Amino acid sequence: MRDLILASTSSARRALMDGLGLPYRTQSPGVDETVAPHLSAKEAVRELAARKARAVHARNPDAWVLGADQLVEVAGETLTKPDNRDAARGQLGKLLGHTHDIHTGVCLVGPGGHVSEAVETARLTFHAVTPDELERYLDLNEWEGCCGSYRVEGAGQALLARLDGDRSNVQGLPMVTVVRLLRQAGFPFFERR
Repeated sequence: MRDLILASTSSARRALMDGLGLPYRTQSPGVDETVAPHLSAKEAVRELAARKARAVHARNPDAWVLGADQLVEVAGETLTKPDNRDAARGQLGKLLGHTHDIHTGVCLVGPGGHVSEAVETARLTFHAVTPDELERYLDLNEWEGCCGSYRVEGAGQALLARLDGDRSNVQGLPMVTVVRLLRQAGFPFFERR
């Protein structure tokens, strides 16, 4: 049995991984998430996913470690996790009625120096909403800990006018890509336990 670790404490990522039926465990990467300001959003998520996977792998050298990171990009601006409700309101103000990209970097690190990386992008268009509706959404606190200040696996899906790409990517872990990386690494699926 291969030891698979998800280098994340995200409940959304855990829920997606649970759906695969593969045994795995989670571990917080505990890394600095600061990246050089000159990096594009795609470059930043690739670097952060690798940093998280490598940090957990350094503590578990015989394990396979899956790291991921996500950023929202709108009109050339990268949005990270908001610090407070006002920051969330500002982020959503840039997204509502507009189209933006969400980039997720994924990195699988394994024994013997194995490294596989990918970046997936989904494009979302949000409805324009009234200021009152925006405040009601903010009241739900879904913005907490989320790049772009929304969760499509929750009430935030009511903001979506259009989604092009992998919905699981938007939720935090592009599962089509994850499955491809795991299959390439030789992970078996649908085994009886």
